[in-house]
Amino acid sequence: MQALLAFSRGIDAVNTWIGRRVAWLIVIAAIIGASNAIVRKLFDTSSNAWLELQWWLFGVAFLFAAPWTLKDNEHIRIDVLSAQLSKRWRNAIEILGHVLFLLPAAGLIFYTSWHFAAISWAQNEQSKDAGGLPQWPIKLVIPVAFALLFAQGISELIKRIAIMRGDIDEPKSKGGFHEAVTSAAQVEKP
Repeated sequence: MQALLAFSRGIDAVNTWIGRRVAWLIVIAAIIGASNAIVRKLFDTSSNAWLELQWWLFGVAFLFAAPWTLKDNEHIRIDVLSAQLSKRWRNAIEILGHVLFLLPAAGLIFYTSWHFAAISWAQNEQSKDAGGLPQWPIKLVIPVAFALLFAQGISELIKRIAIMRGDIDEPKSKGGFHEAVTSAAQVEKP
């Protein structure tokens, strides 16, 4: 189990490193959007490339930060309901969710999106809008991001099994939003 946990820590480190860096793309996208709006209003001109770059940056940030979000246990779940369950049940539900939903979905999207990215790259697919960007780089992001998400799913599965076996402790919350929701659900009613 120690080798699997070391493998899990490696996946966690890679996705944390990537996630922390791509989060800054949101700031850059906002600056580009604001700059493009100002230029459009002041000079009555615009560029499709800048508009496409803005949504590219958002898409890259969203896709590449998803594994980091999963790693930090900040992904979406119904905290109000899960807070009512025992740790054993919560961990069992996490394992089932990863095995039945996350891993198959991420694997399927990874598998099917490679084909579209490869065709786009081979054809040097360009934007249909005048002055737009090539399309293959953003299409390549999809399989890469889902490969990272799949790997993070494996990492989370390893950690959940280790927690249930008693090999590692349940991680402490970082005090995110879901912590407040969970705490509110655990307040005893008079």
